[in-house]
Amino acid sequence: MSALAPTLQAWFTDRLIAQRNVSPHTIRAYRDTLRLLLDYAQGRLGRQPSQLDIAELDAPLIAAFLDHLETERANSVRTRNLRLAAIHSLFRYAQHRHPEHAQDIARVLAIPLKRADRATVTFLDENEIEALLDAPDRSTWTGRRDHALLVLAVQTGLRVSELTGLRCGDVQLTTGPHVRCAGKGRKNRITPLIPTTTAVLEVWLAERAGDREEPAFPTARGGRLTRDGLDHRIAKYVDTAAQRCPTLHEKRVTPHTLRHTAAMRLLHAGVDTTVIALWLGHERVDTTQIYLHADLALKERAIERTTPPDTRPGRYKPPDTLLAFLEAL
Repeated sequence: MSALAPTLQAWFTDRLIAQRNVSPHTIRAYRDTLRLLLDYAQGRLGRQPSQLDIAELDAPLIAAFLDHLETERANSVRTRNLRLAAIHSLFRYAQHRHPEHAQDIARVLAIPLKRADRATVTFLDENEIEALLDAPDRSTWTGRRDHALLVLAVQTGLRVSELTGLRCGDVQLTTGPHVRCAGKGRKNRITPLIPTTTAVLEVWLAERAGDREEPAFPTARGGRLTRDGLDHRIAKYVDTAAQRCPTLHEKRVTPHTLRHTAAMRLLHAGVDTTVIALWLGHERVDTTQIYLHADLALKERAIERTTPPDTRPGRYKPPDTLLAFLEAL
């Protein structure tokens, strides 16, 4: 067995799990990255992954793998960069265990993240929100569950993992109603609930009648909703809501769109971006600045407050014929 296999195993068990105690989501993301990389290297080099050495995963192969992700697997630049970050983490761990491969490892670590245009965030306006919330058929158990979930998502801006991982005991509906969740980076936070959301959740959880540790929004069989399952449900309701609100046809609505919508509603209400960052569980306040860039109404109000310059449009004067000749040379 080569040096790569035990190093990779120790990176997962010793560094990521035992020392850093990273989240299961991070473990899965890193696992998928290395699985894709080893499959690609096996196809390129014709060797089993357990037989590959660190020197064979050199910078040219890693660069080719990243191009493969973008061109053949149609991954976005952001996904490509996340895969590269996982590879960098492994190689930073390997450089202290295998100094004999220092040059090869340094070349891999020198591969930069790729810059990409940042798209303007998509969010729903009030008419679109109302149409979406009315889309679930509340005469059915599934429809009532999904209606409560959508109401909660639009008001709180919880992430997908936070919504699907929410337990009945995480919802407090008595004095000071709120939801408690373990967010990204293992940060616990509490998000208050408005009376409308509280009323909807009271009715749903009374019907749900689950124990404190059971999912607040389970599947029909009682398990946790998956990310794909939630994506599917939202896409279905967007199609239904678009019949009433055609502007939804122009937007790609995902669970993260509902998170953006919650942030934009707070911004329109005059809430400071630092408070919005705390509300959403952003680690850095500057992450919240994307909502300022996306808010056209805010920019229009800023224009209205400015004084236009006191100037007049100029009149066109044809240039002197001799000067025009010289400028054309």
